[in-house]
Amino acid sequence: MHRRTFLTGLGVSTLLAQSPRPPISTVLFGDRVTPLTNSLTDERGLWVTKSDLKRINGFDLKPQGACLDELCIPVPKNFVKANRFHLTAFAKKLGQAEVRDQANSVWSYGEIPVIRGRDFGQGIAPDFTLPDRQGNPVKLSQFRGKKVLLLTWASW
Repeated sequence: MHRRTFLTGLGVSTLLAQSPRPPISTVLFGDRVTPLTNSLTDERGLWVTKSDLKRINGFDLKPQGACLDELCIPVPKNFVKANRFHLTAFAKKLGQAEVRDQANSVWSYGEIPVIRGRDFGQGIAPDFTLPDRQGNPVKLSQFRGKKVLLLTWASW
């Protein structure tokens, strides 16, 4: 579900009311809505706990940097203070779009270009399954090594 559709249908205030302890901030990333009860904001942006970083975008802090699976991004020392991680600075480093609603303390982050581009660098499309004209499921991986033309259409 897209964030805009989700927020329009449900409303951020409804999300905030459902939490047992009201969050200080809410972070939207992909299809995740992460209420944060221990975040800080300053003139430079949003600081989250190291454990919240994994809940937000899947990254873990390790000695070699912020890591997602085998991908590790080195982070400067000023991105980390005690148990906090500077999420806004990290998003800028990754080229990730950030939109914030200061009044409600909601932070929305776009796709991470380096992750989105992993499949493109290999020249291999991610596998998916669609029905053919007779309704039988067909996987893209069935055509590996062959040329495939995909036609798509949308009404919007």
